[in-house]
Amino acid sequence: MEDSAKLHIPKHVAIIMDGNRRWAKEKGLPSFEGHRIGEEKIEPIVDKAIELGIKNLTFWAFSTENWNRTKKEVSFLMNLYRRQLNKKVDNFHKKNVKVNVIGNITMFPEDIQRKTAKWMEKTKDNTRITVNIALSYGGRDEIIRAIEKWQIKFGKSKSKLTKEEFEKYLDTAGQPDPDLLIRTGGEKRLSGFLLWQMEYAEFYFTDAYWPVFTPEEFMKAIIDYSGRMRRFGK
Repeated sequence: MEDSAKLHIPKHVAIIMDGNRRWAKEKGLPSFEGHRIGEEKIEPIVDKAIELGIKNLTFWAFSTENWNRTKKEVSFLMNLYRRQLNKKVDNFHKKNVKVNVIGNITMFPEDIQRKTAKWMEKTKDNTRITVNIALSYGGRDEIIRAIEKWQIKFGKSKSKLTKEEFEKYLDTAGQPDPDLLIRTGGEKRLSGFLLWQMEYAEFYFTDAYWPVFTPEEFMKAIIDYSGRMRRFGK
């Protein structure tokens, strides 16, 4: 393994956690088991990011399209968030991790909305790393919500909407754009994740399903990123 001190470390890494259901199917397990095991893979990646000095990490846990899955699967995921994320946030808080939930949270049951607000309030002053958990998130939905927020504030004025002003209303306001996107599970598409923020992100795709994505696999992505030349259109 390469010496991380010699690597170019990204400030912000975004991860599409894909492949839970396919992993479970190949193992002859219920799809729910893939989600349960996948949830356990988040904290080790956060720990590795802390070790590397990464300051922002975003996990896409539930998309706006995921609401179209079976009621049984959606119900399982809601209960998984209730049981596991509350405990995980406590662990993160002890590690000085700021937890920020992004997405259209109003689509969730009220108890999860309350828990979300509680998590964010509890960890808001933590400084080691910011971990964004994207719940009920869609890139187009985020852009529409951002425009609506801006219109509420400036819609009747002649204020011009600039790039800098618009970014203040995104779910990731105040954070740097992702330098690196990692997508597990073999698919090679963005699927609407952080559409505005991904303008100059580097993409890394791996066939490894999320339930088997380890800190070692994460390091492969960081090493690959470190060897790239970023020009930002220049």
